Amino acid sequence: MPHYTGPLLTRDSAATLQAAQAKGAVEWQGSLDLGRSQEVVALGGEGFTFRGQAYPWPGKLKDRTLYYWDGEEFAPISRFSGSLIKLVPTEWGAPTFEIDGIKMLPTSKLSPFEDARRKVELVAPAGKRLLDTCGGLGYFAACALDAGVGHIQSFEKNPDVMWLRTLNPWSPDPESAAAGGRLQFGQGDVSQQIEQIASTSVDAILHDPPRFGIAGELYSQVFYNHLARVLRKGGRLFHYTGAPNKLTSGRDVPREVATRLEKAGFKAALALDGVLGVRR
Repeated sequence: MPHYTGPLLTRDSAATLQAAQAKGAVEWQGSLDLGRSQEVVALGGEGFTFRGQAYPWPGKLKDRTLYYWDGEEFAPISRFSGSLIKLVPTEWGAPTFEIDGIKMLPTSKLSPFEDARRKVELVAPAGKRLLDTCGGLGYFAACALDAGVGHIQSFEKNPDVMWLRTLNPWSPDPESAAAGGRLQFGQGDVSQQIEQIASTSVDAILHDPPRFGIAGELYSQVFYNHLARVLRKGGRLFHYTGAPNKLTSGRDVPREVATRLEKAGFKAALALDGVLGVRR
């Protein structure tokens, strides 16, 4: 799907634009694409002009919500089809997303994009063939592209998350010049799709599954055996686990993951908020 290039508004950014216009300003300079660029926006009594297109002033906007122009009005970037999925602004520019109110990316200490970059660096993607198992907003893929990855095969199971990506300027566009044909991205359940991937055909893997209670199959020994099968000897895997509270959950998920990865054929060690494995 083509990526959106119109303005993205929050309650605060819309208020800033309208306050500038109320003070008599005829233009405002700043970002309406979540910090990806700085542009001049023309202001008027009826609305504003962004990238050559006129837009009316929005109605009342909610906090912690991003809005896009859907052709008729500024609509929230959210969908409900079994679960409520929404793109959520952060102080860092790059947004996170939520499923039924549960934040899917860490944002408390640094940008989710920079958090992804630290994890991608662990697998040293430059020039490699990379498997990105659970694409999400695509931050792993974007950082790998920036780092000079040779090729990325990326899957995302949820079509609503794929839709969020088309509205998020921080998500990579497979058709863009920056991607250069290196990003192969499509809808699919990686627990099934991995059976079709040839053995020893990838050089590195990034595995960022939903939490165990939602997608237990992506933490299974069967799936880890497949990860080991498709990865060449010496190849690196980073597996995000998060740090669930052992006192409340009664489980040490990172240690459980490391144990299963060892059984599958990896040398595994805890790293950042996950597990780093090297194929033996």
